Amino acid sequence: MNEWLDPLLLSRWQFGLTTIYHFLFVPITIGTVTAVAIFQTAWYRTGKVHYLQLTHFLGKLFLINFAMGVVTGIVQEFQFGMNWSNYSRFVGDVFGAPLALEGLLAFFLEATFIGLWIFGWDKLPRGLHLATIWIVAVGSILSAYFIIAANAFMQNPVGYKLNVDRGRAELTDIWAVLTNKVALAAFPHTIFACFMVSAGLIITVAAWHLSRQQNLDTMRPALKFGLWSMVIAGGLTVLSGDQLGLAMVQTQPMKMAAAEALYTTSTGADASFSIFTLGTPDGVHELFSIRIPYLLSFLSTHTLDGTVEGINDLQAHYVQIYGPGDYTPIIWVTYWAFRWMIGLGMLHVFVAIVGLWITRKGRSPKRAWVWKIAIWSFPLSLLAMTVGWIFTEMGRQPWIVFSLMKTADGVSPEVTGLTILISLIAFTAVYGALAVVEFSLIKRAAQKGPAPIEEHVDDEGNHVPQTTVY
Repeated sequence: MNEWLDPLLLSRWQFGLTTIYHFLFVPITIGTVTAVAIFQTAWYRTGKVHYLQLTHFLGKLFLINFAMGVVTGIVQEFQFGMNWSNYSRFVGDVFGAPLALEGLLAFFLEATFIGLWIFGWDKLPRGLHLATIWIVAVGSILSAYFIIAANAFMQNPVGYKLNVDRGRAELTDIWAVLTNKVALAAFPHTIFACFMVSAGLIITVAAWHLSRQQNLDTMRPALKFGLWSMVIAGGLTVLSGDQLGLAMVQTQPMKMAAAEALYTTSTGADASFSIFTLGTPDGVHELFSIRIPYLLSFLSTHTLDGTVEGINDLQAHYVQIYGPGDYTPIIWVTYWAFRWMIGLGMLHVFVAIVGLWITRKGRSPKRAWVWKIAIWSFPLSLLAMTVGWIFTEMGRQPWIVFSLMKTADGVSPEVTGLTILISLIAFTAVYGALAVVEFSLIKRAAQKGPAPIEEHVDDEGNHVPQTTVY
C-alpha cells in the first residue's frame, strides 16, 4: 500500500495525465487556426462564399478547442509549484524565462487578436481583419516555440551556470536557451505534426458530411485541402524528425539506444532498426525480431557505417560521470512509443494518399466503408503525437533536467502521497467531465456543418456576404 502512496510515483502520474490531457488540445489549436487563416485568405482573394463558410465553420471548432486548452494549460502549470517545488526552485530562473515570454508575448498576442477577429467582422476593413487571424496563428506557433525551448533545456541544458551556494541553475544567456539545438530541431517537427492533426480533423468532418451527401460545395474542397495537408505535413514531419533524431543522438544518446533497445554498441549493418521485436519480460534479451540492417546507423549518424552507442556502455559511462545509479529509462515504453509514433503517423498519411487517389478528378467513393475509414482515422495523428511526447519525456528518465537533476530530487518534499492521490482523483474526475463537454461541443458543431451565408446590400448597392456570425 505504501508504494501506491509514494509522492514521487503519484506526482509523476498526475503531471503526466494533466500534461497529456492538455496536449490533446494544442495540436488541434495550432493546426486549425492556421487552416482558418488559409480559408479566410482564399475568401479574401477570390470572394467565393464557400471559403467564407469554411472560415466560420472551422473558426467555431478552433474557438471551442482553444478555450478548453487555456483552462487545462493553467492547471498544468500549477503542477510546478504544487508537486515539483524542488524542481521549480532549482531551474525556475532558467525555465521561467521562456515561459514568461510565452505568456507575456505569444499568449497575449493570441488572446488580443482572437478578440479582434471575433468582434471585428463587418467592423474592421477586410484586409485588416484577415491580418488579425494570421497574427493569432503566428502567436500560437510562437507560443509553442517558447514552450518547446523551455522543455529543450530539460533535454539539453544550455545558457546557465550552477550557483552551488543557492543550489540552483541561473540564467546566463537567454539567446542560448532560445536557440538550443534540441529546440531548433523539435520545433518544426512538432508544428508539422500539429498540421497533420488538424488535417485529420478536417478530413474526418468533411468525410462525415460527404458520406451523407450534405454541404457538398463546402466539404469537397475541405476534404481535398485536408488530404493534401496531411500528405505534405506528413512528409515534412518525417524530414524534421530526422533532424531531431540527430540532435537527440548528440545530446541524449541513451534515449536513442532505448528507442531501439540496443544494449550493445553496434556499427554499420549491426546497427539495424527493428520493426518488430519480441523479448524477455525484462526487455534485456531479444527472442525474435524483424530488422532493417544499417537503418539505425543511418538515422543516428547519416552514414551506413556509423557507430551507435548501446545501453550497457552508456550506463557504465554515466556511472563514472554521475556516480552509482540506474540511468536507463523504461525500455519497453521507449521502444514501443517510438514505433507507435512512427507507425500511426505513417498510417494516417497512407490513408490520405489513398483518399487522394480515390477522389481524383472529382470522383466520390460509393462504398460506405471507405467513408468510415476516413471518418474514424482522425485519432491516428493525435495518438502519434501523444506517444511521441511520452517517448520524449520518458526517454529522458531518470533525469528531470538531463545531467543536472534527477526526477526523484525534483518532487515537493512536504507534500504527502495521500494529498497527491486526492488531487489526482479530483483532476481525473474534472478532466473526464471536461472531456465529455469538449467532445459534445465539437461533435455538435462539426455535425451541424457550415452555416448558410446571407447577403446584404452595402452602402454602394452591392450584394455582399453577411459575415457577422459570432
